Amino acid sequence: MDSFEKDARSKGFQAIAGVDEAGRGPLAGPVVAAAVIFPRSLPLKLGIKDSKALSAKAREGLVFGIYREALSVGIGIVWPAEIDGINIHNASLKAMEIAVSGLDGPEFLLIDGMFPIKTGLPQLPVISGDALSVSIAAASIIAKTTRDRIMDGYERLYPGYNFASNRGYGTKEHLEALSKIGPCPIHRRSFRGVVS
Repeated sequence: MDSFEKDARSKGFQAIAGVDEAGRGPLAGPVVAAAVIFPRSLPLKLGIKDSKALSAKAREGLVFGIYREALSVGIGIVWPAEIDGINIHNASLKAMEIAVSGLDGPEFLLIDGMFPIKTGLPQLPVISGDALSVSIAAASIIAKTTRDRIMDGYERLYPGYNFASNRGYGTKEHLEALSKIGPCPIHRRSFRGVVS
């Protein structure tokens, strides 16, 4: 989980940020990205993994450790109306750009996926990076837990969709709620299944 960080350090970079996003697929809510810079001694002992390989409880348990060990953490959020305006691909990249802009002194970026982001910093897109890099995996955990908390809040604002359980994904229950009561203000109107 540290080979990409070691390779970047061998090229002279010190402040190496892992970058990832959460929430590309849901029908509702924002897309959230995070960027995390760890010190040279990476916190491999914490048991950080791809957020998708962890339970919600395990992710929450790692959040404090990530913030305690990190030199810097940035978060970027793009809300549903903008997702509809620029599409989810561009919104995901923009959220990552915002997250990186919130970091202190990044020198090199390890980005989950195959697409670079708009920044003057040297970077390396890594396919399945959240399973291969501890920095990207930490970013995936911060992005996912941040988004989950936002959706928990929306559960109270917009009851009836069960956002606290489905997090905005197109579950059978969520689709049935959409057909009965229609979309609410945080639904992505450009996504199939939201507006019939």
